[in-house]
Amino acid sequence: MDHFLYRDGRLHAEDVPLEAIAAEVGTPFYCYSAATLLRHYRLFDEALSGMPHLVCFAVKSNSNQAILRLLGQAGAGMDVVSGGEYARARAAGVSGDRIVFSGVGKTRGEMRTALEGGIRQFNVESEPEMRALSEVAVSLGVTAPIAVRVNPDVDAKTHAKIATGKSENKFGIPISRAKEVYALAASLPGLEVVGIDVHIGSQLTDLEPFRLAYRKVAALTEELRAAGHDIRRLDLGGGLGIPYTRSNAAPPLPLDYGAMVQEEVGHLGCEVEIEPGRLISGNAGVLVSEVIYVKEGEDRTFLILDAAMNDLVRPSMYDAHHDIVPLAEPAPASEQARYDVVGPVCETGDTFARGRDLAPCAPGDLVAFRSAGAYGAVMASEYNTRPLIPEVLVQGSDWAVIRRRPSFEEIIARDAVPAWLDGDA
Repeated sequence: MDHFLYRDGRLHAEDVPLEAIAAEVGTPFYCYSAATLLRHYRLFDEALSGMPHLVCFAVKSNSNQAILRLLGQAGAGMDVVSGGEYARARAAGVSGDRIVFSGVGKTRGEMRTALEGGIRQFNVESEPEMRALSEVAVSLGVTAPIAVRVNPDVDAKTHAKIATGKSENKFGIPISRAKEVYALAASLPGLEVVGIDVHIGSQLTDLEPFRLAYRKVAALTEELRAAGHDIRRLDLGGGLGIPYTRSNAAPPLPLDYGAMVQEEVGHLGCEVEIEPGRLISGNAGVLVSEVIYVKEGEDRTFLILDAAMNDLVRPSMYDAHHDIVPLAEPAPASEQARYDVVGPVCETGDTFARGRDLAPCAPGDLVAFRSAGAYGAVMASEYNTRPLIPEVLVQGSDWAVIRRRPSFEEIIARDAVPAWLDGDA
């Protein structure tokens, strides 16, 4: 469920018509619903209410300060994968003891920053990283809490670019080697083993891959405890998918996911951490764009928008589907037209949809890409010197720009011309 609904023939974000925002900030822009973000976070929190737990929002899905502060004030922890994301979480007011640091390539500088600023745990992905963290912790005279990320070799049956739990993926250590790697961790100074970490991929629409992975983690927990390790936390990752199209069957609900977690690991007495991103933020955001031209091709009609692949790269990178709807509600059973929906960037890959049936559009019409709140703005770029687009947060009848659009002058001013090139071209 989300809070982007038609009222009086106009698409609203909660109580605010999106056309009103477009009139003030221009297009394209992202718009997020605070009510949707909080509802989705609370669904996970309630789903795990029968056991000790922490829901850590995956910052990589949407890292705007306003979003992080909103969720942090509601009680969410944060899952970060870089020093920059750690800094964002701390700047949003989230305490270090609610931040989990994941990622395969943590640098010593990032480790130092997190240890000095406070951290709940590092999810360690390799033996070289473990040794590096030990050295940094010893140099600071502190102890680093760690969970080792194990790769359970489970096929998540998702897009190849977002699968992380198979043996050929770069993430974690093979679960078959877990006992020796945990023995190494116990022998290194400056480290405290607190748990096990697993994450098998993103946009999963079936609970069975989770179940298979968690069953392996439960067995490993018993083995490691028998070997003397104090396994008291299980970081089960994220990955539960969302419906990107209204016509598809809905993925499992957080309540069903929580029941499955209880069945597979509830008997272990561990605190459970999960790291949802997409299911919290995905349907909480839309991308609003204006039609520039309707162009007739040889055998198709192109709908050319002012949004482009640099603003929303998911269709180009993942062949991802986003429902595209007009801001003006079409009449019931109205006739549709078929379009290739494209942007203005000079790339054939700048295509959002091919052969998509939509309400007939004309230049100046506004459309919204649904389910654009995750991996939208965070993956945007300034390719073709197109400014990063505004982000807006709505709460009830209130709305605010939470990231403004920079000017061309601001973008160009970030470049530095060496002294030997002084003078006009």
